Order: sequence, then structure tokens, then C-alpha cells
Amino acid sequence: MDSSHASTGSLTAGIADLAGSRYYSPDMAPTSPNQRRWGMKDLAVLWISMSACIPTYMLAAGMIDGGMNWREAVATIFLGNAIVLLPMVLNAHAGTKYGIPFPVYCRASFGLRGANVPALLRALVACGWFGIQTWIGGSAIYTLLKQFFPTWKNLPAVITFTNSAGELKHVNAAELACFFAFWLVNMAVIYKGIESIRILLNIKAPLLILLGLALLAWAYDAAGGFGEMLSKPSAYAPGGPKADHWWPDFVLALTANVSFWATLALNIPDFSRYARSQRDQVLGQVMGLPTTMALFSFIGIAVTSAALVIYKDRPDVNAKELWNPVYLLSLFDRPAVLIVAMASLCIATLATNIAANVVSPANDFAHLCPRLISFRIGGFITGVVGILLQPWRLLADASTYIDKWLVGYSLLLGAAGGVLIADYIVVRRTQLNLPGLYKKSGPYWYVSGVNPLAIAALLLGIGICLPGWLATLGVVALESNAEAPPNLMRISDGFGEIYQYAWFASFGAAFLFYVVMMRVVGRKWRVSTTA
Repeated sequence: MDSSHASTGSLTAGIADLAGSRYYSPDMAPTSPNQRRWGMKDLAVLWISMSACIPTYMLAAGMIDGGMNWREAVATIFLGNAIVLLPMVLNAHAGTKYGIPFPVYCRASFGLRGANVPALLRALVACGWFGIQTWIGGSAIYTLLKQFFPTWKNLPAVITFTNSAGELKHVNAAELACFFAFWLVNMAVIYKGIESIRILLNIKAPLLILLGLALLAWAYDAAGGFGEMLSKPSAYAPGGPKADHWWPDFVLALTANVSFWATLALNIPDFSRYARSQRDQVLGQVMGLPTTMALFSFIGIAVTSAALVIYKDRPDVNAKELWNPVYLLSLFDRPAVLIVAMASLCIATLATNIAANVVSPANDFAHLCPRLISFRIGGFITGVVGILLQPWRLLADASTYIDKWLVGYSLLLGAAGGVLIADYIVVRRTQLNLPGLYKKSGPYWYVSGVNPLAIAALLLGIGICLPGWLATLGVVALESNAEAPPNLMRISDGFGEIYQYAWFASFGAAFLFYVVMMRVVGRKWRVSTTA
């Protein structure tokens, strides 16, 4: 594994001659040795910072609500993140070795033009996550200010919609204004550039961990323990009401947890390109991801369990909302504590949002037209699309968030990841022609700039899971679904079972198809060296 600055310099030889190529721009160029400032600590901090966020805090809620006990929920979260760590490290290898961002990495397998397909799929998902995190940050601001302006609660709704359970949801003008205010703060950080993100992450990492631990200590002290949730039996235990359903429910929960960071498993080269060595990127990610996800999810479980005891006699408290730390903090009657806590949540959400949901789509949109779209403009496009995806709908209920959003987009990213890893690890054995990634006459032009075998593998991986996703959305119905409207087209229950494995199924199908086809049909495209 070549990782020294000297070898990096030899790999980038010839890049300076590509300034006239339409597929080259300063944002898409390989990082220089001077830009590689991220050590093991920085990569670990990256993951601690991104993992310690409100969605992680709330991640176990749906699993416990579905019947798991806390041990099963935390173990599932840890296992899911340990699984996704493998493609994360493998894709990160290319970023560290060649200094290339994710869209350029896609060129080796999909072609210089075809790379726009997986890049835009990843960008679309990132825009959705950007909107979700921005909505959460705006909600924190609204919750804080509402304590000082109580009349905001009575403002008329400007947005009304129903969630998947048929419940009516409202968004008032003040909520929307706070959302846009936080959106503008995100845009300001984007304008400052990539180095400001690293600084922000270093501030945020200890901040939210300390806030989580402080909440944990408060909850334990105020409730005299952690309540009954930590002793709740599993509904999947022998004799439990869901004993016969533990495997399909577990697989769906595991898939959702793999999907949670399947986004970064693709575009991790956007960060690992700044790593000093392969050792730094591997150890930093191993140390930072699975343990932090499990720990912060446990904090969410324990605090919520205690809060159910603390507020059980308060009729004005919505027990279902206690999973949300923003709502929980709003119940505090000390303004100073509330201000510090909400400010910490806003900074933490901002750091996670920029790192996880802006860096990748900014590069992906810039890849569409490197000469005209810069990293900043790509980031601004992300912000606009994030609004258009209406994040308040994605967070309306657990079913929409987990079954339709998390598991749904995993079939896209799983298939793309299968092709990328099959090409880089199996077909090319980590050897790329770096200048060739930037020129039309290079080895990655394929057929008019597109590798048809990569596109076919991508479509196959998506296609086997798509019917099950459509059934989840209610566009079609499974044969066994007696509650579905009679006018819906019926499909085999087998598609529903495949959808439970969405990321795994799409990844596996795309991986196998691509490897076989490149060896049988695409032999002329397999030869590629660093020379």
C-alpha cells in the first residue's frame, strides 16, 4: 500500500499537463503532499463528530419501538457499522493512494462521463440528508426561541401534510423561518471552504460527547436510575409476541444501520484524499465509527428511559417525543442551561451536516461541469435541493424515516458500491492510471466516456430491490398484503423479502455481475497501470 509523500508525487506526475482538459479542475485535481494534513486523530475525530449527532441519538428508537430490548438495539447498531466499515476502508484506499475525490474515483469503473451517474445518485441522497440535518438544527433554534416567545406556538400553519400513519402534521411560519436561518449558516460555512470544516469538526467532537454525557448524568440522578426501559424484555425472546419474526425484523434493522453510513462508504475518498497514510485512514476510521455509534445510541436509550420516569406525571409532556433531545431539552426550566444546550446542538448539527452532507454533493455537482461549477457552487446547489426535498416529510414518522428513506436509498448506494469495489479491488488490484482519469484519450473512456458494463451492473443491483421499495411506498402491493387497495398491481412476496436485504442484495448482485462481465466481455478495458 503506497502512501508516502514521495510516492504520491510520482503518482501525480503528468497531472500538471492536464490543465486544458475539460475533465480537470483545481477542485477535481489530486491532493498534493502539502494538502495531506489529516492524521489518524483527524480521521477518528471526523467519525466521532459525524456519529455523535441527533439522528444517531434517536437511531435505536424505532428498533425498541418494534420490540427489541436495548442490548439487541445497541448490538445491531454496532454490527451494522462494523459491516459498513469494510467498504468504507476499501474505497478510502483509493482516495489516500491517489489523492482523488469520489467523482474522479468513479471514472475508473464507470468512465469519465458515466461517473456522473453514481455521483448524482450519491448527491441526491446527500441533499436529502442535508435537508434533514438542517431541519433538526432549525428545530433546535425554534425550540429555544419558543421559550422566550410563547405565542409562536399559536401561529397558523403554513405547511400541512399527513404522515404514513395518516396523522396531520403542521409547520408554522416561525419553524420555517428558523429552518431557513440555520440553512443560511450552513451556506456561510460552505463559502469558507474545506479547511473550516476540519476546524469545526475538532470543536464539535468533544462538545456533543460532553453534552450527551451530561444528559446521561442528569437523567440518572433525576430518575434515581435509568428507568424500566433497560430492563425491558425482548419481544423476540422465546415465548415473546414476536418470536417468529425476529429474523426478518433484525435484517431490516441491520440493513437500516448499514444504510445510515452507506452514503459515506461511497464518498469517503473525498476525505481520505487528505490523509497522510493508509494506516491513518484505516485506524482512524476503525477507532472512530462503530464504537461511537453504539455509545451515542446507548446514551439516547438510557436518557429516554430515565426521562419516561422523570416526566411520567406531567400530562403536558408527550412521551413519544422524549426520544428527541431537542424536545427533551425544551422541558428544562433553566434558561441558561437551555441556551447552552441548544447552542451546542446547533454547532454539532452544523458540523455533521457540512462534513457528511455537503462535501460529497458539492464535489459531485462540480463534476458535472468542472470548468463552471466549483466546490462552493456545488455546495449551494446542495442547499437548494435539500429544501426542495421537504425534510419535514422525511422526519414525519419512524416508518417513513427507516423503511422508506434509510432502507430505500440503500439499494442505490449498495449497487454503486458493489461496482466501485469490484473494479478497484478485484479487477484492477488497486492500480489506476492517474493521468488517464482526466483525459478523453485515456484508458477509462470506454464507449463514448461510459462503461456499459458498470451501468448494467448498477441497474441490475437496483432492479432486484426496486419492486420491494415500490411496495413499501404503496405504489404496488405484495400478494400477502390483505390491507392494500384492490386496484394496486400485485407482486410476489419474494420482492418484499429481497427489499429487507436492500443494501446487501444490491451490492452483491452488482459486484458479482461486474466482475464476471469485465472478465468475460471487458478484457480490453482491464489493463490499467500507474505508468
